[in-house]
Amino acid sequence: MIRVGVVGASGWAGASHLPALAGLAAFEVTAVATTNQASADKAAAAHGVPRAFTDAGTLAAHPDVDLVVVSVRASGHAEVIRAALEAGKHVLSEWPLGVDAAEAEDLARAAGAAGVVHAVNLQGYQSPDARYVADLIAAGTIGRLESAALVAAGDPLGGPRIAPELAWSTDPAAGTSLLTIMAGHFLATLDRMAGRLVEVSARLPRPHDHVDVTGTGRTVPNGVPAQVMLHGLLENGATASVAVHGGSGSPDGFLIKLVGSEGTVTVAPTRPGTYMHWTDWDIRVNGEQVQVPDDYRTVPFDPAGGPVANVAAVYQEIAQSIAEGRRPQPDFHTAAAHHRVLAAIERAAATGATEKVW
Repeated sequence: MIRVGVVGASGWAGASHLPALAGLAAFEVTAVATTNQASADKAAAAHGVPRAFTDAGTLAAHPDVDLVVVSVRASGHAEVIRAALEAGKHVLSEWPLGVDAAEAEDLARAAGAAGVVHAVNLQGYQSPDARYVADLIAAGTIGRLESAALVAAGDPLGGPRIAPELAWSTDPAAGTSLLTIMAGHFLATLDRMAGRLVEVSARLPRPHDHVDVTGTGRTVPNGVPAQVMLHGLLENGATASVAVHGGSGSPDGFLIKLVGSEGTVTVAPTRPGTYMHWTDWDIRVNGEQVQVPDDYRTVPFDPAGGPVANVAAVYQEIAQSIAEGRRPQPDFHTAAAHHRVLAAIERAAATGATEKVW
């Protein structure tokens, strides 16, 4: 049994991590932490957890915690991760790993030196649908991959209005934007299927200098992009074209098209209002719908229920990596590589030049 402490146990963690852990026999949640005792106690009571803390370091050091889950704002990830590593605990961090590529690299080095299992919740990597499409491509089902195209909605980030609870995200220093969160997840999922980006040209339009805070009558300065537009090359020589558009409502879907020398794979959502790394897909090979084989779906959750299924698959990968003494996928080094992609996109947008992904 892997005993888990969740830091940032309300909000996203309460809707994804904690339900996922409750459905997996290999895990037991033994502690939660939030910024104040009342909310920590409330989260503990709601999920039947015996311990509630306000200090992440205290949670990480507790002898009944084996794995620390970091589900706080990106700007707070490094502090909690370092506390977990200093305590010698395994750690799962939400994406993005850090506020920028340099911080992500430092955390990856520190985690590697600590000798613990470290993972990042880029759950698109463990999506059964993404893994199946990756296997179709690798098997040569459409011949040699020649191009990959992705169009996706990034709401509720990037629009002219922002919800009050997300108003802080318009500051680039927060590390949470249409580029880092939405495009970060989408590009990681594309990477899982088609291979990694090695060079990019990009634009990051920012038409809104200020955005309205919904329902408050006030505005806040905005320093983050409303769209992510890029062209690039994948390691295998295929071209890539990606457009992620922001908005102020719910996402209206995504489309992926993978064109090979002998055919095409297309991917679309099975239901509205979902992100590609949350849900199951409508997958078609040369226009004919194909079903993901049952053995790709290994967790006891219906993907129609939202993000819990793919988050649970990440935890399943962590349990297996601990048992087998290997690195999980994706780990902190994978996350740092994706941060380098985002940094190359930012450089390309700033310079107007094609940038290598180092």
